[in-house]
Amino acid sequence: FDGLTLSNPLMPASGPLVGDFEKLLFMQEAGCGAVVTKTISTKLPNIPKPCIYGDKNYIMNSELWSEYSYETWLEDFLPAFHKVKNRPLIIRVGYSKEDMEVLIPLLEPFADAFEVSTHYVGTNLEVIRDTVLTIRKHTQKPLYMKISPHIPNPTGFAKVIKEAGANGIAAINSLGPTMKIDINSRKIIYGNEDGFVWTSGPVIKNLALATVYKIKQAEPSLTVIGVGGIASAEDVIEFLLAGASAVQMLSGALLKGKGLYEKIINDL
Repeated sequence: FDGLTLSNPLMPASGPLVGDFEKLLFMQEAGCGAVVTKTISTKLPNIPKPCIYGDKNYIMNSELWSEYSYETWLEDFLPAFHKVKNRPLIIRVGYSKEDMEVLIPLLEPFADAFEVSTHYVGTNLEVIRDTVLTIRKHTQKPLYMKISPHIPNPTGFAKVIKEAGANGIAAINSLGPTMKIDINSRKIIYGNEDGFVWTSGPVIKNLALATVYKIKQAEPSLTVIGVGGIASAEDVIEFLLAGASAVQMLSGALLKGKGLYEKIINDL
């Protein structure tokens, strides 16, 4: 799809398991059809610690984008991976159109495609449109906008990004705001200063599946990459039947171990 060839439909989702060269290499050696980077931005994040909490069927996190500067990605991680790369590399970037003006021209030589997080840019579709138009000034490579579940109109989002020149959508990002309270200490844990975190993993699968289906029904020419709650080969097939061309998984591997990538590919 979109000029990309994947040996199988499974790739990692952006997050802590794809945050440096060694982690990208692991995903390639595990057999993933494509590799995705952690979100690269122009500023370093201030990540509250601890930032990840796992339960049986969900992950709650207050992690942000890459803790490494974009210079480190450009000078170290991406050149190292480029030397050994044998499958598509999707570079994840965020967040504003001003960030895109800086990052896209620099990252272009290393990317087979771009995925763009819209998590922190609000729900204004004009802002999303301007972001896509800005990116398209600097690259003609495949471009996927990742939709957050708090976007009130997924089909409107799809129409806007298609008209602005994006190839497709990654659906969905983690769900939030959510919260975790320790009843013994009577304190909110695992959050930013407001106490809110994002939730991902199997618990959000049905919402993700419905969003993929809804977008594909509304805009059949858009590529959709299914994300959210995948933890088995059966889950992958469900997303493909809903209209996804490929899928991404991260929380399932945090919960069950990184060997889950190879297991799902073998099961498929």
